[in-house]
Amino acid sequence: MTSGLPEMRASDAERERVAEVLRDAVAEGRLDMEEFDQRLDAVYKARTHGELEPLVRDLPVPGTGPAASVAPPASSGTPTSWRGRIGGPASSRGAFAFWGGFGRKGTWTVGRRFTAFALMAGGEIDLREARFEDRDTVIRCFAIMGGMAVTVPPGLDVNVKGVGIMGGFGERGTAESSEPVAPDSPRVTITGFALMGGVDVEHKITRAEKQRLKEARKREKLEKKAESGSGSKSGPKSGSKSGSDSSSGSESESGSDSWSGSGSD
Repeated sequence: MTSGLPEMRASDAERERVAEVLRDAVAEGRLDMEEFDQRLDAVYKARTHGELEPLVRDLPVPGTGPAASVAPPASSGTPTSWRGRIGGPASSRGAFAFWGGFGRKGTWTVGRRFTAFALMAGGEIDLREARFEDRDTVIRCFAIMGGMAVTVPPGLDVNVKGVGIMGGFGERGTAESSEPVAPDSPRVTITGFALMGGVDVEHKITRAEKQRLKEARKREKLEKKAESGSGSKSGPKSGSKSGSDSSSGSESESGSDSWSGSGSD
């Protein structure tokens, strides 16, 4: 029994950490959705570290080595998604649109002071896969007779305090996107004003995260189906017994005279 070391069992937290690496990889274009699907399914089926490690062996983990991807998370509870996303030169410090539109999305680095202006136009600022030049970031949005959409990921520390004049400046989210603020999240302040226009700040998950939730629901449905299937197998047996008893009972009640007659003979 002591001739060899047993394979270390993986915890739910370790499986989730590997799944996070896969989500980052598909968001960066390192994996296509089919590969992501297959690997994610294998992650949640994995029982040991040896089954988890090959799933991320060919993927980079910011600030850590490949083997560290299956290690337990830090005691601070810091999500791996924010590691390595703060610091570095800004790739954009502003955006402008007039009778047109602008977009800042995907992997880009937000300047510590970012100013966006839309005049009779539209703009899109997506922070779900963005990096941040500084831990404290201020995004100023000015929309005049136009609209601007700012998309932020769950867990990001966001403070919205813009003003709408004959328009709207606010934030919204969904049940799927509700998540406590991560301890080491960047602090993002979104301010400015909308004049006869609107600035909409939406808390929204990425497509990869949506796929993970879809897979989780699928597994839950399959588990419930399996449970109900096993219950239905035992159900007919007990039902058949009760059915036979009730049928014999009805015969005894309706045919009691004939039975007693045959008995006396």
